[in-house]
Order: sequence, then structure tokens, then C-alpha cells
Amino acid sequence: MTYLDAGRISKRDKLILAGLYLSKYDSVGLKRLGFDTFSEAFNAIGYAMDASPAAIKNYRDEFDPLFPNRRKGWHKRATREYCLKLFREYKGLDIDAFTAFIKSFVGYDENAWSRIQQSAEVTRRESNFAQRLITGLAAERYFERAQPSLPQFSSYKIQNTTQLGCGYDFRLEKDSNAEFLAIEVKGLRENAGTVSLAPKEHGTAKALKDRFFLFVVKDFRRTPFHEIFQNPLSGLQFSRVERVTVQFSWVTNL
Repeated sequence: MTYLDAGRISKRDKLILAGLYLSKYDSVGLKRLGFDTFSEAFNAIGYAMDASPAAIKNYRDEFDPLFPNRRKGWHKRATREYCLKLFREYKGLDIDAFTAFIKSFVGYDENAWSRIQQSAEVTRRESNFAQRLITGLAAERYFERAQPSLPQFSSYKIQNTTQLGCGYDFRLEKDSNAEFLAIEVKGLRENAGTVSLAPKEHGTAKALKDRFFLFVVKDFRRTPFHEIFQNPLSGLQFSRVERVTVQFSWVTNL
């Protein structure tokens, strides 16, 4: 059995394996990852892995002649040897292991209980993976790739602050003495939808005003594009929504 450690695999090999997975498991694989279309999978996985969505598609097409699906793929030439090497190494993975492996490429860790959870919970988790990838990592990587070509941001140095809990995803600075810009990134599966701000994001937007930008990447299902909203609290209508969450814990006496 191949040792499944995503940290040992190069970026190119991860892209190849994503293409292999989508070719081998086809529509079943899409469903297991929570995607509705191949375009959505190419876009979300491609951007999340800081690569072109076309790269995922091309690798899927590379493997299509090896599987009995409706696509012909690159059938007019032999499969490239470096792709065949990975095919031979990973072809024995079952769908559960392969699905978890692909998810691990973008930092998703399948927990040890996944195989004993109820089917409804498994379905919800699969859908959540695609949704969270689109609204999070894929949209953030899209912004990082786009930032150098955006006139209002191109002259700034970029700092990823997604793990710092400061109320925005990216900090843009020209120099240490200048005021910074804060960028909060959101992603949508369709070309329209609902965008929410967490309390800290909302508070930061209120405090920074014109220095706070909402960057929304839309339509991951087809062809992603973006819209930018400076000082979004002044230009967009936000409604406050309250949610009550019930949390459980288990205690013992020692």
C-alpha cells in the first residue's frame, strides 16, 4: 500500500493525482468531493492549489483513455510516462482513501471517525468540503494571483493574515509608515449569492472605512470573476442575523 503523505508529494504530482481521481471516479468522484460540475472542481481545486484550473482538466484528460468513461481524452497519443508512474503507484487506492488523499492536498484532514458516521453526515461533510474550499482557500488564492494586476492594489506588498484572526484576510502595505489596506475575501459558487461578515470582520470594516475592501470571487461553477467593494458597509446593505448554537461537552470526576 502506498504511504499517503501529501507533504512528500510535489505540487505537480498533486495536480496529476487530482486529474487521475476525476478521470477514474468521474461523476461519482465529483459527488464525493461535493462538486456539481467538472468546471467547478477544476476551478476550486486549481485555485486552491495555486495552479491554473486548466491544469487539472488537462491531467484528467490525460488519464481518460485508461478508463471506461464517456470522454476520449488525449487518445491520439500515448499517456506520458511520468503520469503512468503515478497511475501505477496509486491505482490500487479505493475511493474512500483516494478521496481523503485529494482533500488533504488543500489542508483538509478526514477525521478518524469518517467511516462510522451516518450516511447523512457523510453527505453533509462532502458538500461542506466543496463549499468551504470555494468560500475560503480557493477564493484567497484567486486574490493572491490577481493582486499584482489590480491597479488599486498592484503597488502594495501583500501579507496573508488569514491565520492571525485580525478581521481580514490580507494586509497590503507600501511601506511601514504608510496606512495599510485590509482585504477580506469571499467566494461564491454562483454569480450571485449571500456574503456574510463575522462580528470581527464587520467591526474591522466599520473602523477602517475606506481602507477596508471586500473582494468577492463569483461563479466558481463556470468562470470565476471578481468584484471589489471599498468600504462595503457604506455601499452595501447588511442585515444582522443572530444564531444560537448549542454546544456539548463531556466531563468526568477525577
